[in-house]
Amino acid sequence: MGTTAMDIPASRFGENGSPFLSARRVAERLGLTMSELAQLTGLARNTLSGKVAARKVDAALSPIVRILTMVEEMAGTEQRAAIWFKHQPIPGWAGKTAYDLVQEGKADKVLAYLEAVRSGVYA
Repeated sequence: MGTTAMDIPASRFGENGSPFLSARRVAERLGLTMSELAQLTGLARNTLSGKVAARKVDAALSPIVRILTMVEEMAGTEQRAAIWFKHQPIPGWAGKTAYDLVQEGKADKVLAYLEAVRSGVYA
């Protein structure tokens, strides 16, 4: 089984031996508490730390990890990606950041913006 370009960086967001993303690792990389990550994803804090809902947590964290991976690819470091995610307003969204848009359920809009920037379209 081959690995894609997204598998290697995204593996940093998992726990050893688990095929699922780790809420704790994502929270650490973003500099968030588990409560803040729960609010960002719309999941209960207990759901994030439980093993039973691993697929549900993985599905909620996947767009965040994809955004962070893309931004890190463009910005150069994990720290810059986290800062951009939380603090950089995205043009055309009335001063909202990627964090704000993800919290509103619009991670797809952030990903589309990043794809456009990566393709050379200045948005």
